[in-house]
Amino acid sequence: MNYQETLHWLYNQLPMYQLQGASAYKKDLTNVHLLADYLGHPEQKLRCIHVAGTNGKGSTSHLLASVLKEAGLKVGLYTSPHLTDFRERIKIISNANPEQAWEEIPEDFVCNFVNQHRSFFEAQDMSFFEMTVGLAFDYFVKEQVDIAIIEVGMGGRLDATNIITPLVSIITNIGLDHTQFLGDTLAAIAGEKAGIIKPSIPVVIGEYTPETLAVFISKAKSCFAEIHLASDLISSTYPSDLLGDYQVHNKKTVMQTIAVLNENRSIVVTPKELQTGIANVIKNTGLQGRWQQLKEQPKVIADTAHNKNGLEIVMRQIQKEKFDQLHLVLGVVNDKDLKEVLPLFPKNAIYYFCKPNIPRGLEATTLQSEAQLFGLNGEVYSSVSEAYEAALKNAAPTDFVYVGGSTFVVAEIL
Repeated sequence: MNYQETLHWLYNQLPMYQLQGASAYKKDLTNVHLLADYLGHPEQKLRCIHVAGTNGKGSTSHLLASVLKEAGLKVGLYTSPHLTDFRERIKIISNANPEQAWEEIPEDFVCNFVNQHRSFFEAQDMSFFEMTVGLAFDYFVKEQVDIAIIEVGMGGRLDATNIITPLVSIITNIGLDHTQFLGDTLAAIAGEKAGIIKPSIPVVIGEYTPETLAVFISKAKSCFAEIHLASDLISSTYPSDLLGDYQVHNKKTVMQTIAVLNENRSIVVTPKELQTGIANVIKNTGLQGRWQQLKEQPKVIADTAHNKNGLEIVMRQIQKEKFDQLHLVLGVVNDKDLKEVLPLFPKNAIYYFCKPNIPRGLEATTLQSEAQLFGLNGEVYSSVSEAYEAALKNAAPTDFVYVGGSTFVVAEIL
């Protein structure tokens, strides 16, 4: 199979949470342990950093990769979901190429891996995410990376990535998201995320509430793991090319993680390397979709924030902008709790409702009727691109256009 055929097989043969939702969720780690054993346990040959959290884990992972690259390391970076191409999930960040620091996994490697192991995947009913985790571990070992940054897909305790023993574990924050799998209280969700805390391995907590901190401290004590609270320990941060207001929390988390690595002498990063890495995240890693400006007049911002905590911060940042009229291109997935997120959006905006082009996408007419209950008014469009074009056509140069509500909406305009 060529690359496109391989992707088609992956997306259609294997359960994929991003596209299908609940039907793709696995209840234990049996499959991924089978896969690791079958592949010769590549995860045991890697030095890793494990990153979990409701929001900010992708940005934190990319920030860390950028900093460690500046420290001269060859970094493997595994994140999800992708925006425009599957290969974004698995990258090498290094100083090997002065023209571009980041390199996505080659198409040939993806094809060969799937073709070689396809019968095993089918026999074991591997999920899309389990297979992708195995692919990442296998690739990073063959590339002989100095360190691999592994982002949790969802939760932590039962996530397919949770077979590694990292140098340090990170939990960025806890919010109410994926409640049908992780629980419907902050404490329950914190318990799932805390599942990545390992015996005697330090853990860095980005943000916490009294409710979640109690869970983290209890789990860390039971594991004899040192716990470091980044929001208490880091008072100031460095400037970054990641411009979202929420990045201040992620920068503190990364700075505390580097302090832990330096303290343990696991990895040595100088203050200059830390500052340069934080300043050049997009340049070093190719990260997209985080308060990303697409146009100047009108100013167009795309952002992948999609739950209450993330959207609250983004909506506050929009209100700081100077504009005459706000235009919002909005689409969501069908398991989104609309009663929780729709009240966050401003009533004085013009809305362009659309459906992301995936099976999990919520029909735009449904979104429109629900939004109207909260005083949010606008037209329905047959696609994300049509909604975006209409917003651009209607917006004056002094207006502001925001595109978001779902990672998959942003992906369609990049």
